[in-house]
Amino acid sequence: MLRMKEPSRQLRWEQRSQTPLLVLAVAFAVAYAVPIVAPDADARVHRACTVTEWAVWASFALDYLVRLGLSASRKAFVRAHWLDLIAVLLPMIQPLRLLRLVSTLLLVGRRARMAPQIRLTTYVAGAVVGLMMFGSLAVLSVERDAPDGNIRNLGDAVWWSFTTMTTVGYGDHSPTTGLGRVLAVGLMLSGIALLGVVTANIAAWFIARFEFDDQAEREQTAAIAELTAEVRALRAEVARLGGTAPGGQAGIPAPAPEAGPSAAVAAAPPGGRVR
Repeated sequence: MLRMKEPSRQLRWEQRSQTPLLVLAVAFAVAYAVPIVAPDADARVHRACTVTEWAVWASFALDYLVRLGLSASRKAFVRAHWLDLIAVLLPMIQPLRLLRLVSTLLLVGRRARMAPQIRLTTYVAGAVVGLMMFGSLAVLSVERDAPDGNIRNLGDAVWWSFTTMTTVGYGDHSPTTGLGRVLAVGLMLSGIALLGVVTANIAAWFIARFEFDDQAEREQTAAIAELTAEVRALRAEVARLGGTAPGGQAGIPAPAPEAGPSAAVAAAPPGGRVR
């Protein structure tokens, strides 16, 4: 009996660390949202949120280093996971909360795609909700104190994120700072990409359904043709076994003609006499 191939150490680590990292991602979301939604909170709350954000980022960075160490080929791992590396290094370049947000979102998305139990629809829905939430919080954090800003509360930010991701753009709320406009571009591109994924997924479902119906119809036609051939072969076999002879019943040979004067006359040569 052949033994099943055991999963590699890297795969086992990814399977075991999947749930803890997703829990840390939720903690990061809370830590990121609290200072923005409640800017007047106690200073200790703000410090705790900042520490939590950095701790979550450090956890994802440690996860990357562990997977790199467990990989069979480190060069191949770096080439295949270059986006993870950028997300890990991004907050170290300039320690801004927004960069920590972007890097953590990238890392969460990369690790979530590795989970086989996450379906495409669930992933797209989670991506939409996550982008809207973090986009709203990010634009509120950079536009709230802008001199000419018109996004002053969370409701305005959520409405702006929704209209931006759906590429509607009513124009009643819009970013005025450079960083806010960069966020707007990111949300627009993300909305277009997610819409394309949803459309492609629906089209693929219809195509697969039509192909399934065509395959079922072809199999049914082939089965009918095979059954027809079998019936014809069965009829020929019955006819061969039951062999009906000419002038008689089935299986009974026709009787020989009786000998008599008429037969003798018929057998006599022309002009001769019958003896």
